[in-house]
Amino acid sequence: MENILVTGAAGFIGFHLSKRLLDEGKKVIGFDNMNPYYDVRLKESRLNILKEYSNFIFIKGDLADKEAIDRIFEQYQHEIVVNLAAQAGVRYSIKNPEAYIESNIIGFFNILEACRYHKPKHLIYASSSSVYGANKKVPFSTEDKTDQPVSLYAATKKSNELLAYAYSKLYSIPSTGLRFFTVYGPYGRPDMAYYSFTEKILKGEPIKVFNNGEMYRDFTYIDDIVEGIFRLLTFAPKEDENNVQHKVYNIGNNHPEKLMDFIEILEECIGKKAVKEFYPMQPGDVYQTFADVKELVEDIGFKPSIGLKEGAIKFVDWYSDSLLT
Repeated sequence: MENILVTGAAGFIGFHLSKRLLDEGKKVIGFDNMNPYYDVRLKESRLNILKEYSNFIFIKGDLADKEAIDRIFEQYQHEIVVNLAAQAGVRYSIKNPEAYIESNIIGFFNILEACRYHKPKHLIYASSSSVYGANKKVPFSTEDKTDQPVSLYAATKKSNELLAYAYSKLYSIPSTGLRFFTVYGPYGRPDMAYYSFTEKILKGEPIKVFNNGEMYRDFTYIDDIVEGIFRLLTFAPKEDENNVQHKVYNIGNNHPEKLMDFIEILEECIGKKAVKEFYPMQPGDVYQTFADVKELVEDIGFKPSIGLKEGAIKFVDWYSDSLLT
């Protein structure tokens, strides 16, 4: 394995994956636009850690800039491409839809076009559990219907899967999509509930609890996400019944937790009670997420296993020591 391109390298998952690859001695080309969707200092702190590695090269740029993407593919012969760059966040997609079309649709199209001409051995790209919409059947299986998204963010992620399948079929690009389930951990995203809850509990500020706490999430610790991606890097999908090398996996903890139970775990880790304000369900939110990871286990022998309390302790410890608090 020579060069691995990781887009979104200064992002939460991209940072942790890049660090794992660098620790394993791989050469990583990191690409990120460092946008201010959340505190750029957090992205810079992640990037500073990666820059300490001699086998890391960072290029600042935007996925929507086709010329920039083409230059990277021409300059470096990537054996594997991991596309983690995207505009994230369900609620923000209601306020600023243009950012999602530009990054998640146009940007991903540019990655696919570059793969079309430069032929990496494997393209891995981030999808999301959001594609399951308001599905009531649980656990969510990759065989379930995913054509009723409840947010633009989810629609863009489903579009990524369809585009990747078409490009795989037309241009023989081995591609794997990963539906991530509520990823959390150190250096995480401040817009995520676990992060903002921790921040507000420590400050004594009220936290917003939606749907009166009647929500369930399949919280997945970042190390489990990285392990799953790492094992899949060299596991390009086999041809399906249509002779297409494309597959989608769920990566989730396979154990949904009630939101109120999660808050109690945070309170215990922090040593302080939360001041709770209850609100109705928000547009774009879903009642429950629950990953069926059977195919992940069958294909690469891996199932996420880090429990919520263990992960929460690690996050709270990191947050308490963080310079951003």
